Amino acid sequence: MVPQEELPILEALITIRNRLTALKKDTTKFIRAQDVMSIYNSVVKQVTRLNGIREDNAPASSSSTPNPSSNGGPSTGPTGTSTQSEPNRVDTVLADVFALLSLFFLTIGKSRETPAIYCQIASMRQILLHMNETGAYTDQLIIPFRERLDALKEILKKDMESDKHPEPIVRLMMKKLDGVERQLNELFDALSFLSVELVPIHQRLVTIRKELAMLSAEPKANKTQLKALLEELRKIDAKRVDGKFLGPGGSSVPEGQALLSGLLDTGFEMAQDIKAREAEDEIAVGLRPIYDRLSEMKAQLDQLLLTHRWTLRETDLYNYSMSLREIDQMRVDGKFVDADGHKAEGQYALLFLLRRCFGLIYRLMSESEPISEELMPIANKLSTIKKCLNEVLKYGGPYSPRDLYPYHLALHQVDSLRKDGKFCADDGSIPEGQAILVAQLSEAHELLEMLKESMSDDEDEESS
Repeated sequence: MVPQEELPILEALITIRNRLTALKKDTTKFIRAQDVMSIYNSVVKQVTRLNGIREDNAPASSSSTPNPSSNGGPSTGPTGTSTQSEPNRVDTVLADVFALLSLFFLTIGKSRETPAIYCQIASMRQILLHMNETGAYTDQLIIPFRERLDALKEILKKDMESDKHPEPIVRLMMKKLDGVERQLNELFDALSFLSVELVPIHQRLVTIRKELAMLSAEPKANKTQLKALLEELRKIDAKRVDGKFLGPGGSSVPEGQALLSGLLDTGFEMAQDIKAREAEDEIAVGLRPIYDRLSEMKAQLDQLLLTHRWTLRETDLYNYSMSLREIDQMRVDGKFVDADGHKAEGQYALLFLLRRCFGLIYRLMSESEPISEELMPIANKLSTIKKCLNEVLKYGGPYSPRDLYPYHLALHQVDSLRKDGKFCADDGSIPEGQAILVAQLSEAHELLEMLKESMSDDEDEESS
Protein backbone atom coordinates (compact mmCIF):
# COMPACT_ATOMS: atom_id res chain seq x y z
CA MET A 1 0.00 0.00 0.00
CA VAL A 2 1.29 3.44 -0.93
CA PRO A 3 1.59 5.89 2.00
CA GLN A 4 -0.66 8.93 1.69
CA GLU A 5 2.26 11.34 1.41
CA GLU A 6 3.69 9.39 -1.58
CA LEU A 7 0.47 9.39 -3.63
CA PRO A 8 1.23 12.69 -5.44
CA ILE A 9 4.63 11.27 -6.41
CA LEU A 10 3.00 8.08 -7.69
CA GLU A 11 0.60 10.11 -9.84
CA ALA A 12 3.47 12.19 -11.19
CA LEU A 13 5.53 9.08 -12.00
CA ILE A 14 2.60 7.45 -13.80
CA THR A 15 2.23 10.62 -15.88
CA ILE A 16 5.95 10.54 -16.66
CA ARG A 17 5.75 6.88 -17.64
CA ASN A 18 2.85 7.68 -19.98
CA ARG A 19 4.86 10.51 -21.55
CA LEU A 20 7.80 8.18 -22.10
CA THR A 21 5.56 5.49 -23.57
CA ALA A 22 3.95 7.98 -25.94
CA LEU A 23 7.36 9.27 -27.01
CA LYS A 24 8.55 5.71 -27.58
CA LYS A 25 5.57 4.90 -29.79
CA ASP A 26 5.98 7.99 -31.95
CA THR A 27 8.10 6.73 -34.84
CA THR A 28 7.23 9.61 -37.17
CA LYS A 29 10.15 11.72 -35.96
CA PHE A 30 13.51 11.37 -34.27
CA ILE A 31 13.67 11.36 -30.50
CA ARG A 32 15.09 14.73 -29.48
CA ALA A 33 17.57 15.13 -26.66
CA GLN A 34 15.73 18.14 -25.25
CA ASP A 35 12.49 16.14 -24.95
CA VAL A 36 14.25 13.36 -23.06
CA MET A 37 16.13 15.76 -20.79
CA SER A 38 12.89 17.56 -19.96
CA ILE A 39 11.34 14.29 -18.79
CA TYR A 40 14.56 13.35 -16.99
CA ASN A 41 14.46 16.58 -15.00
CA SER A 42 10.90 15.72 -13.97
CA VAL A 43 12.09 12.30 -12.77
CA VAL A 44 14.92 13.89 -10.78
CA LYS A 45 12.40 16.18 -9.11
CA GLN A 46 10.19 13.26 -8.07
CA VAL A 47 13.11 11.16 -6.83
CA THR A 48 14.32 14.10 -4.73
CA ARG A 49 10.82 14.53 -3.27
CA LEU A 50 10.59 10.82 -2.55
CA ASN A 51 13.97 10.84 -0.82
CA GLY A 52 12.84 13.72 1.36
CA ILE A 53 9.65 11.92 2.42
CA ARG A 54 11.44 8.65 3.17
CA GLU A 55 14.21 10.39 5.08
CA ASP A 56 11.57 11.91 7.35
CA ASN A 57 9.77 8.58 7.85
CA ALA A 58 12.62 6.07 7.88
CA PRO A 59 14.70 5.16 10.96
CA ALA A 60 18.08 6.83 11.11
CA SER A 61 19.87 3.56 10.36
CA SER A 62 18.00 2.76 7.16
CA SER A 63 18.51 4.06 3.64
CA SER A 64 15.96 6.39 2.13
CA THR A 65 17.00 5.90 -1.45
CA PRO A 66 14.13 4.53 -3.55
CA ASN A 67 14.90 1.19 -5.10
CA PRO A 68 13.44 0.76 -8.59
CA SER A 69 14.20 -2.93 -8.81
CA SER A 70 13.62 -5.00 -11.90
CA ASN A 71 11.04 -7.05 -10.10
CA GLY A 72 9.27 -4.11 -8.59
CA GLY A 73 10.18 -5.04 -5.02
CA PRO A 74 10.15 -2.76 -2.02
CA SER A 75 12.87 -0.28 -1.35
CA THR A 76 15.64 -1.60 0.80
CA GLY A 77 18.36 -0.19 2.93
CA PRO A 78 22.04 -0.92 2.44
CA THR A 79 21.78 -4.05 4.53
CA GLY A 80 18.74 -5.28 2.64
CA THR A 81 16.29 -4.31 5.37
CA SER A 82 13.00 -3.18 3.89
CA THR A 83 11.99 0.37 4.75
CA GLN A 84 8.39 -0.52 3.89
CA SER A 85 6.12 -3.19 5.31
CA GLU A 86 5.10 -4.36 1.84
CA PRO A 87 6.03 -3.73 -1.80
CA ASN A 88 5.29 -0.17 -2.78
CA ARG A 89 3.81 0.67 -6.16
CA VAL A 90 5.90 3.84 -6.27
CA ASP A 91 9.05 1.71 -6.58
CA THR A 92 7.43 -0.46 -9.25
CA VAL A 93 6.43 2.51 -11.40
CA LEU A 94 9.80 4.16 -10.79
CA ALA A 95 11.47 0.97 -12.07
CA ASP A 96 9.42 1.20 -15.27
CA VAL A 97 10.32 4.86 -15.65
CA PHE A 98 14.04 4.23 -15.25
CA ALA A 99 13.92 1.23 -17.58
CA LEU A 100 12.42 3.40 -20.31
CA LEU A 101 14.45 6.49 -19.53
CA SER A 102 17.77 4.63 -19.67
CA LEU A 103 16.88 3.32 -23.12
CA PHE A 104 16.02 6.84 -24.24
CA PHE A 105 19.46 7.97 -23.09
CA LEU A 106 20.97 5.25 -25.28
CA THR A 107 18.81 6.39 -28.19
CA ILE A 108 19.97 10.02 -28.02
CA GLY A 109 23.61 8.97 -27.80
CA LYS A 110 24.16 9.56 -24.08
CA SER A 111 25.21 5.97 -23.42
CA ARG A 112 28.17 7.07 -21.28
CA GLU A 113 26.03 8.83 -18.70
CA THR A 114 24.57 7.64 -15.40
CA PRO A 115 20.88 7.26 -16.37
CA ALA A 116 21.80 5.10 -19.39
CA ILE A 117 23.31 2.33 -17.29
CA TYR A 118 20.11 1.33 -15.49
CA CYS A 119 18.85 -0.99 -18.24
CA GLN A 120 22.26 -2.66 -18.51
CA ILE A 121 22.39 -3.24 -14.75
CA ALA A 122 18.90 -4.78 -14.82
CA SER A 123 19.87 -7.13 -17.66
CA MET A 124 23.11 -8.16 -15.96
CA ARG A 125 21.23 -8.84 -12.76
CA GLN A 126 18.81 -11.16 -14.55
CA ILE A 127 21.55 -13.07 -16.38
CA LEU A 128 23.60 -13.53 -13.20
CA LEU A 129 20.52 -14.76 -11.35
CA HIS A 130 20.01 -17.43 -13.99
CA MET A 131 23.69 -18.40 -13.91
CA ASN A 132 23.47 -18.78 -10.16
CA GLU A 133 20.35 -20.93 -10.51
CA THR A 134 21.97 -23.38 -12.91
CA GLY A 135 25.57 -23.28 -11.69
CA ALA A 136 26.57 -23.57 -15.34
CA TYR A 137 29.30 -20.97 -15.63
CA THR A 138 33.07 -20.67 -15.61
CA ASP A 139 35.53 -17.87 -14.90
CA GLN A 140 35.70 -17.16 -18.62
CA LEU A 141 31.94 -16.64 -18.79
CA ILE A 142 31.67 -14.19 -15.90
CA ILE A 143 34.91 -12.21 -16.29
CA PRO A 144 33.34 -10.06 -19.07
CA PHE A 145 30.62 -9.07 -16.60
CA ARG A 146 33.30 -7.91 -14.17
CA GLU A 147 34.91 -5.85 -16.93
CA ARG A 148 31.58 -4.32 -17.92
CA LEU A 149 30.80 -3.57 -14.29
CA ASP A 150 34.12 -1.74 -13.95
CA ALA A 151 33.31 0.29 -17.07
CA LEU A 152 29.91 1.27 -15.65
CA LYS A 153 31.54 2.21 -12.35
CA GLU A 154 33.88 4.49 -14.23
CA ILE A 155 30.90 6.24 -15.83
CA LEU A 156 29.37 6.80 -12.39
CA LYS A 157 32.67 8.00 -10.98
CA LYS A 158 33.12 10.58 -13.74
CA ASP A 159 29.56 11.84 -13.41
CA MET A 160 29.96 12.06 -9.65
CA GLU A 161 33.20 14.04 -9.91
CA SER A 162 31.82 16.42 -12.53
CA ASP A 163 28.38 16.84 -10.89
CA LYS A 164 26.88 16.06 -14.27
CA HIS A 165 23.85 14.38 -12.70
CA PRO A 166 22.13 15.00 -9.37
CA GLU A 167 23.55 13.14 -6.40
CA PRO A 168 20.33 11.14 -5.67
CA ILE A 169 20.38 9.65 -9.18
CA VAL A 170 24.07 8.74 -9.04
CA ARG A 171 23.61 7.28 -5.56
CA LEU A 172 20.64 5.24 -6.75
CA MET A 173 22.59 3.78 -9.68
CA MET A 174 25.58 3.08 -7.48
CA LYS A 175 23.33 1.13 -5.13
CA LYS A 176 21.99 -0.93 -8.04
CA LEU A 177 25.53 -1.50 -9.29
CA ASP A 178 26.65 -2.64 -5.84
CA GLY A 179 23.83 -5.19 -5.83
CA VAL A 180 24.98 -6.67 -9.14
CA GLU A 181 28.57 -6.70 -7.91
CA ARG A 182 27.50 -8.72 -4.87
CA GLN A 183 25.83 -11.22 -7.20
CA LEU A 184 28.99 -11.44 -9.27
CA ASN A 185 31.17 -11.92 -6.20
CA GLU A 186 28.94 -14.78 -5.09
CA LEU A 187 29.51 -16.52 -8.42
CA PHE A 188 33.28 -16.03 -8.17
CA ASP A 189 33.23 -17.23 -4.56
CA ALA A 190 31.41 -20.40 -5.58
CA LEU A 191 34.14 -21.13 -8.12
CA SER A 192 36.87 -20.43 -5.57
CA PHE A 193 35.91 -23.64 -3.77
CA LEU A 194 36.64 -25.63 -6.92
CA SER A 195 39.92 -27.50 -6.72
CA VAL A 196 42.41 -27.03 -9.58
CA GLU A 197 42.29 -30.77 -10.33
CA LEU A 198 38.57 -30.56 -11.08
CA VAL A 199 38.64 -27.44 -13.27
CA PRO A 200 38.92 -29.34 -16.61
CA ILE A 201 35.96 -31.57 -15.71
CA HIS A 202 33.96 -28.54 -14.58
CA GLN A 203 34.63 -26.65 -17.80
CA ARG A 204 33.66 -29.64 -19.89
CA LEU A 205 30.43 -30.16 -17.93
CA VAL A 206 29.50 -26.51 -18.43
CA THR A 207 30.14 -26.85 -22.17
CA ILE A 208 28.05 -30.03 -22.35
CA ARG A 209 25.22 -28.34 -20.50
CA LYS A 210 25.31 -25.44 -22.93
CA GLU A 211 25.21 -27.81 -25.90
CA LEU A 212 22.31 -29.71 -24.34
CA ALA A 213 20.45 -26.45 -23.76
CA MET A 214 20.91 -25.54 -27.42
CA LEU A 215 19.66 -28.97 -28.44
CA SER A 216 16.62 -28.66 -26.22
CA ALA A 217 15.69 -25.36 -27.86
CA GLU A 218 15.62 -26.88 -31.33
CA PRO A 219 12.25 -28.02 -32.69
CA LYS A 220 13.76 -31.45 -33.34
CA ALA A 221 16.99 -32.36 -31.58
CA ASN A 222 19.84 -34.07 -33.42
CA LYS A 223 19.76 -37.63 -32.07
CA THR A 224 23.38 -38.36 -33.00
CA GLN A 225 24.60 -35.28 -31.16
CA LEU A 226 22.42 -36.07 -28.15
CA LYS A 227 23.74 -39.62 -28.02
CA ALA A 228 27.36 -38.38 -28.12
CA LEU A 229 26.76 -35.90 -25.29
CA LEU A 230 24.99 -38.51 -23.20
CA GLU A 231 27.86 -40.92 -23.73
CA GLU A 232 30.34 -38.26 -22.62
CA LEU A 233 28.31 -37.62 -19.48
CA ARG A 234 28.42 -41.33 -18.70
CA LYS A 235 32.20 -41.40 -19.13
CA ILE A 236 32.59 -38.47 -16.73
CA ASP A 237 30.24 -40.15 -14.27
CA ALA A 238 32.31 -43.34 -14.49
CA LYS A 239 35.33 -41.42 -13.16
CA ARG A 240 33.64 -41.07 -9.78
CA VAL A 241 34.41 -43.47 -6.96
CA ASP A 242 31.64 -43.79 -4.39
CA GLY A 243 30.10 -40.67 -5.89
CA LYS A 244 33.33 -38.61 -5.60
CA PHE A 245 35.82 -37.31 -8.14
CA LEU A 246 39.28 -38.23 -6.87
CA GLY A 247 42.53 -36.33 -7.19
CA PRO A 248 45.75 -37.60 -8.85
CA GLY A 249 46.57 -41.10 -7.67
CA GLY A 250 43.11 -41.50 -6.18
CA SER A 251 44.34 -40.64 -2.71
CA SER A 252 42.45 -37.37 -2.16
CA VAL A 253 38.97 -35.94 -2.59
CA PRO A 254 39.39 -32.41 -4.05
CA GLU A 255 37.01 -29.60 -3.14
CA GLY A 256 34.15 -28.72 -5.47
CA GLN A 257 32.38 -32.09 -5.48
CA ALA A 258 28.91 -30.62 -4.99
CA LEU A 259 29.31 -28.21 -7.91
CA LEU A 260 30.39 -30.96 -10.31
CA SER A 261 27.81 -33.45 -9.07
CA GLY A 262 25.09 -30.84 -9.53
CA LEU A 263 26.18 -30.12 -13.10
CA LEU A 264 26.45 -33.82 -13.89
CA ASP A 265 22.99 -34.56 -12.52
CA THR A 266 21.58 -31.57 -14.38
CA GLY A 267 23.19 -32.80 -17.59
CA PHE A 268 21.56 -36.22 -17.28
CA GLU A 269 18.25 -34.59 -16.41
CA MET A 270 18.43 -32.33 -19.46
CA ALA A 271 19.30 -35.25 -21.71
CA GLN A 272 16.34 -37.19 -20.36
CA ASP A 273 14.13 -34.15 -20.82
CA ILE A 274 15.18 -33.92 -24.48
CA LYS A 275 14.62 -37.62 -25.01
CA ALA A 276 11.21 -37.44 -23.38
CA ARG A 277 10.30 -34.47 -25.56
CA GLU A 278 11.52 -36.32 -28.62
CA ALA A 279 9.22 -39.19 -27.72
CA GLU A 280 6.29 -36.80 -27.58
CA ASP A 281 7.79 -34.83 -30.46
CA GLU A 282 6.71 -31.56 -28.89
CA ILE A 283 6.79 -29.32 -25.85
CA ALA A 284 4.00 -30.08 -23.39
CA VAL A 285 0.76 -28.59 -24.67
CA GLY A 286 0.41 -26.39 -21.61
CA LEU A 287 3.81 -24.79 -22.25
CA ARG A 288 3.51 -24.47 -26.02
CA PRO A 289 2.25 -20.84 -25.95
CA ILE A 290 5.25 -19.80 -23.83
CA TYR A 291 7.64 -21.71 -26.10
CA ASP A 292 6.17 -20.12 -29.23
CA ARG A 293 6.32 -16.67 -27.68
CA LEU A 294 9.95 -17.06 -26.59
CA SER A 295 10.95 -18.54 -29.94
CA GLU A 296 9.43 -15.58 -31.75
CA MET A 297 11.15 -13.10 -29.44
CA LYS A 298 14.51 -14.84 -29.84
CA ALA A 299 14.17 -14.76 -33.62
CA GLN A 300 13.36 -11.04 -33.52
CA LEU A 301 16.27 -10.27 -31.18
CA ASP A 302 18.65 -12.35 -33.30
CA GLN A 303 17.55 -10.30 -36.30
CA LEU A 304 18.05 -7.07 -34.37
CA LEU A 305 21.56 -8.19 -33.48
CA LEU A 306 22.37 -8.35 -37.18
CA THR A 307 20.64 -5.12 -38.19
CA HIS A 308 20.61 -2.99 -35.03
CA ARG A 309 22.94 -0.37 -36.49
CA TRP A 310 20.24 0.49 -39.00
CA THR A 311 16.93 -0.55 -37.46
CA LEU A 312 17.20 -0.50 -33.67
CA ARG A 313 15.69 2.23 -31.59
CA GLU A 314 16.92 1.29 -28.11
CA THR A 315 13.56 2.11 -26.54
CA ASP A 316 12.10 -0.82 -28.51
CA LEU A 317 13.95 -3.12 -26.11
CA TYR A 318 11.62 -2.04 -23.31
CA ASN A 319 8.76 -4.15 -24.68
CA TYR A 320 11.02 -7.19 -24.93
CA SER A 321 12.31 -6.68 -21.38
CA MET A 322 8.80 -6.36 -19.98
CA SER A 323 7.59 -9.46 -21.84
CA LEU A 324 10.55 -11.51 -20.63
CA ARG A 325 9.98 -10.34 -17.08
CA GLU A 326 6.34 -11.45 -17.29
CA ILE A 327 7.37 -14.87 -18.60
CA ASP A 328 10.09 -15.22 -15.95
CA GLN A 329 7.55 -14.50 -13.22
CA MET A 330 5.36 -17.38 -14.44
CA ARG A 331 7.82 -19.86 -12.96
CA VAL A 332 6.93 -21.63 -9.73
CA ASP A 333 9.99 -22.68 -7.72
CA GLY A 334 12.05 -22.08 -10.84
CA LYS A 335 9.86 -24.29 -13.05
CA PHE A 336 7.19 -23.56 -15.63
CA VAL A 337 3.91 -25.25 -14.77
CA ASP A 338 0.80 -26.11 -16.74
CA ALA A 339 -2.76 -24.98 -16.02
CA ASP A 340 -3.05 -27.62 -13.28
CA GLY A 341 0.09 -26.40 -11.55
CA HIS A 342 2.17 -29.44 -12.53
CA LYS A 343 5.71 -29.28 -13.89
CA ALA A 344 5.51 -30.05 -17.61
CA GLU A 345 8.01 -31.44 -20.10
CA GLY A 346 10.27 -29.01 -21.95
CA GLN A 347 11.63 -26.99 -19.02
CA TYR A 348 15.15 -26.57 -20.31
CA ALA A 349 14.05 -25.52 -23.76
CA LEU A 350 12.07 -22.69 -22.20
CA LEU A 351 14.83 -21.73 -19.78
CA PHE A 352 17.41 -21.72 -22.57
CA LEU A 353 15.24 -19.48 -24.73
CA LEU A 354 14.50 -17.19 -21.79
CA ARG A 355 18.15 -16.77 -20.89
CA ARG A 356 19.16 -16.40 -24.50
CA CYS A 357 16.67 -13.55 -24.91
CA PHE A 358 17.96 -11.81 -21.77
CA GLY A 359 21.50 -12.23 -23.09
CA LEU A 360 20.60 -10.77 -26.49
CA ILE A 361 18.96 -7.73 -24.90
CA TYR A 362 22.01 -7.14 -22.72
CA ARG A 363 24.29 -7.42 -25.74
CA LEU A 364 22.20 -4.97 -27.75
CA MET A 365 22.29 -2.50 -24.87
CA SER A 366 26.02 -2.81 -24.27
CA GLU A 367 26.80 -2.38 -27.98
CA SER A 368 24.79 0.83 -28.22
CA GLU A 369 27.04 3.58 -29.55
CA PRO A 370 27.08 7.07 -28.00
CA ILE A 371 25.60 8.58 -31.16
CA SER A 372 22.24 10.32 -31.30
CA GLU A 373 19.51 8.65 -33.32
CA GLU A 374 19.45 11.67 -35.65
CA LEU A 375 23.09 11.10 -36.61
CA MET A 376 22.91 7.31 -37.00
CA PRO A 377 22.20 7.46 -40.78
CA ILE A 378 25.42 9.45 -41.23
CA ALA A 379 27.34 7.09 -38.94
CA ASN A 380 26.08 4.07 -40.86
CA LYS A 381 27.00 5.66 -44.19
CA LEU A 382 30.53 6.43 -42.99
CA SER A 383 30.87 2.92 -41.61
CA THR A 384 29.88 1.47 -45.00
CA ILE A 385 32.30 3.76 -46.86
CA LYS A 386 35.14 2.75 -44.53
CA LYS A 387 34.33 -0.92 -44.96
CA CYS A 388 34.38 -0.59 -48.76
CA LEU A 389 37.64 1.36 -48.73
CA ASN A 390 39.27 -1.22 -46.48
CA GLU A 391 38.20 -4.00 -48.83
CA VAL A 392 39.59 -2.13 -51.84
CA LEU A 393 42.84 -1.50 -49.98
CA LYS A 394 43.06 -5.13 -48.91
CA TYR A 395 42.75 -6.57 -52.41
CA GLY A 396 45.00 -4.01 -54.08
CA GLY A 397 44.90 -2.20 -57.42
CA PRO A 398 45.39 -1.09 -60.01
CA TYR A 399 42.98 1.80 -59.49
CA SER A 400 42.13 4.74 -61.66
CA PRO A 401 40.76 8.13 -60.56
CA ARG A 402 37.47 6.96 -62.02
CA ASP A 403 37.42 3.97 -59.63
CA LEU A 404 37.86 6.20 -56.59
CA TYR A 405 35.44 8.91 -57.69
CA PRO A 406 32.33 7.37 -55.99
CA TYR A 407 34.15 7.41 -52.65
CA HIS A 408 35.23 11.03 -53.15
CA LEU A 409 31.64 11.95 -53.93
CA ALA A 410 30.22 10.06 -50.94
CA LEU A 411 32.65 11.71 -48.52
CA HIS A 412 32.00 15.12 -50.07
CA GLN A 413 28.27 14.61 -49.48
CA VAL A 414 28.90 13.79 -45.82
CA ASP A 415 31.27 16.76 -45.47
CA SER A 416 28.64 19.08 -46.91
CA LEU A 417 26.24 18.14 -44.10
CA ARG A 418 28.44 19.91 -41.55
CA LYS A 419 27.87 23.48 -40.45
CA ASP A 420 30.83 25.16 -38.80
CA GLY A 421 32.39 21.73 -38.46
CA LYS A 422 29.35 20.24 -36.67
CA PHE A 423 26.65 17.82 -37.78
CA CYS A 424 23.41 19.55 -36.85
CA ALA A 425 19.84 18.38 -36.37
CA ASP A 426 16.94 19.79 -38.39
CA ASP A 427 16.24 22.39 -35.71
CA GLY A 428 19.86 23.53 -35.61
CA SER A 429 20.75 21.74 -32.37
CA ILE A 430 23.98 19.73 -32.08
CA PRO A 431 23.22 16.06 -31.21
CA GLU A 432 25.53 13.68 -29.35
CA GLY A 433 28.20 11.78 -31.29
CA GLN A 434 30.11 14.60 -33.01
CA ALA A 435 33.57 13.33 -32.06
CA ILE A 436 32.86 9.80 -33.28
CA LEU A 437 31.54 11.00 -36.65
CA VAL A 438 34.46 13.37 -37.16
CA ALA A 439 36.88 10.54 -36.33
CA GLN A 440 35.12 8.20 -38.78
CA LEU A 441 35.13 10.87 -41.48
CA SER A 442 38.83 11.57 -40.96
CA GLU A 443 39.62 7.85 -41.07
CA ALA A 444 37.70 7.48 -44.33
CA HIS A 445 39.62 10.40 -45.85
CA GLU A 446 42.90 8.83 -44.71
CA LEU A 447 41.96 5.52 -46.33
CA LEU A 448 41.15 7.32 -49.56
CA GLU A 449 44.50 9.11 -49.46
CA MET A 450 46.25 5.77 -48.96
CA LEU A 451 44.53 4.42 -52.05
CA LYS A 452 45.52 7.49 -54.06
CA GLU A 453 49.07 7.12 -52.82
CA SER A 454 49.21 3.46 -53.83
CA MET A 455 47.77 4.44 -57.21
CA SER A 456 50.57 6.97 -57.78
CA ASP A 457 53.18 4.40 -56.67
CA ASP A 458 51.86 1.96 -59.27
CA GLU A 459 52.10 4.64 -61.95
CA ASP A 460 55.72 5.39 -60.96
CA GLU A 461 56.62 1.70 -61.21
CA GLU A 462 55.05 1.43 -64.66
CA SER A 463 56.89 4.52 -65.94
CA SER A 464 60.22 3.22 -64.68
